[in-house]
Amino acid sequence: PVLGDDRGEFAASCSTRTTQKAHFFGSKPSSQIIYSPTSSHLSRRSVIALAGKQSWDIGRFAKTLFFFNGPPNPLKIVESIMSSITASAPTEAPKKAETSDVVLVTGATGGVGRRVVDVLRKKGVPVRVLVRNAEKARTMLGPDVDLIIGDVTKGDTLDPKYFKGIKKVINAVSVIVGPKEGDTPDRQKYSQGIKFFEPEIKGPSPEMVEYLGMQNLINAVKESVGLSEGKLLFGFKGNLCGKFVWGALDDVVMGGVSESAFQIQPTGSETGEATGLFKGTVSTSNNGGFTSIRTKNFTVPEDLSAYDGVELRVKGDGRRYKLIIRTSYEWDTIGYTASFDTTKGEWQSVRIPFSSLIPVFRARTATDAPPFDASNITALQLMFSKFEYDGKLNPTFAEGQFELPFSSIRAYINEPITPRFVHVSSAGVTRPERPGLDLSKQPPAVRMNKELGSILTYKLKGEDLIRESGVPYTIVRPCALTEEPAGADLIFEQGDNITGKISREEVARLCVAALASPSAVGKTFEVKSTVPFSEPFVIDPSNPPPEKDYEVYFKELKDGITGKEALEGTPALV
Repeated sequence: PVLGDDRGEFAASCSTRTTQKAHFFGSKPSSQIIYSPTSSHLSRRSVIALAGKQSWDIGRFAKTLFFFNGPPNPLKIVESIMSSITASAPTEAPKKAETSDVVLVTGATGGVGRRVVDVLRKKGVPVRVLVRNAEKARTMLGPDVDLIIGDVTKGDTLDPKYFKGIKKVINAVSVIVGPKEGDTPDRQKYSQGIKFFEPEIKGPSPEMVEYLGMQNLINAVKESVGLSEGKLLFGFKGNLCGKFVWGALDDVVMGGVSESAFQIQPTGSETGEATGLFKGTVSTSNNGGFTSIRTKNFTVPEDLSAYDGVELRVKGDGRRYKLIIRTSYEWDTIGYTASFDTTKGEWQSVRIPFSSLIPVFRARTATDAPPFDASNITALQLMFSKFEYDGKLNPTFAEGQFELPFSSIRAYINEPITPRFVHVSSAGVTRPERPGLDLSKQPPAVRMNKELGSILTYKLKGEDLIRESGVPYTIVRPCALTEEPAGADLIFEQGDNITGKISREEVARLCVAALASPSAVGKTFEVKSTVPFSEPFVIDPSNPPPEKDYEVYFKELKDGITGKEALEGTPALV
């Protein structure tokens, strides 16, 4: 008689036969198939269920255990098998994973940065700040502020582990410009604006802060904020590289005779390029009924906490398969599992949200399992099985041969994607080198760009790093910053042509609003108030103007307009 799904599912964590080193992320694919010494081909036997038992390959069983884990403890294996047979059904729903809403604010003690912190706090959003001076930060932002002590100009102070779990960043870091003649302790001259004093760079140079500092910051947070196009885990294209080692993980541990393999097909994808192939022959003989392929444990766990799920590109055969994601290096442990159906003969994208994963242990839903930890993924597994979960059967199961080509496995961010990295830059960054521009009519920073260490040139280079990074971004270019209150009418422009002034408070508010706006993703824009420089803007504190609906402005922004079009001789997109 065929054993129930508890025993078959347990085998999902307990057997393998063939292995192959696969090439990923743009490395050159190879048609050579590298197998373990146990077998170089799939079984030639007929593996349909028979009245009698077929011989069990104990050698394949032993090599399976050794390949994934080294010499196993026989007593632990027996204990696992026995407990799998007696596993009981679940009585309550599994726990759901929690997500982090913390926003990182860099440059948090500056004029814009500290206001960003204040706006976020008033909205009830948890904040973490990156600062150089802890004492100054606690004095300015409160003794309980959540701090990361680091300096963007010193890459070794920005360990990515400090930023783990942070999905959103507002970057207000800027090179310090101050009066040559000095300033008051609270920087009153600086607060008036650059037009009111003779400026010079204070501290590290624009190149160090705006360009190399941006490079260091992006490297530190890129993994935690994620990429718009997702993170490629398996595939033959992309700008990343790496190797997974796959092995077959079949029902041999229970005495079964099903066999599977992983292969590379050099021209098997829908575009005629390389693809992976999960193939095999499944049988219910000897109480079996499943096959699978699994990666060896990753040397370093994959952190996918920036993403919402994984997407597989597969060519279906009409069967139901499982994806199993593991978050532990232990031998016999929980696998976070989702079933997916395929359409026969068609390439399709299958999205599996992390929120849909079921914690399964020995064929039973593990009601007391910890929440799925997307930051600590240790292995991936694809399975074709007779069994679902908790006594249920796969409705598409049939004995015999099967094939599932899969060209990629990629982590994805849910749509609509919102900005994960909002950067405060400056109007005028493209103007110093713009041909035919009358510099005498431009703001001081444009006229004095070279004297100020090419400040705007390096700000533009820093912007380019963001645009090239792949992170979902918004770049805000305020005109001259003032200490005036927020509330004036605004003008949003693109192309880097406007001059004027804007309140630091207003910039802080619109940066926070951008984090929630799909319309702001991938946009670069300038912003100023409608109030002329010669006129102060004041409000009645007892009756302040209502906060703006910034989405009205964001919706009018267009992709691809940066102002560099005038430098490169290319037309702006419309």
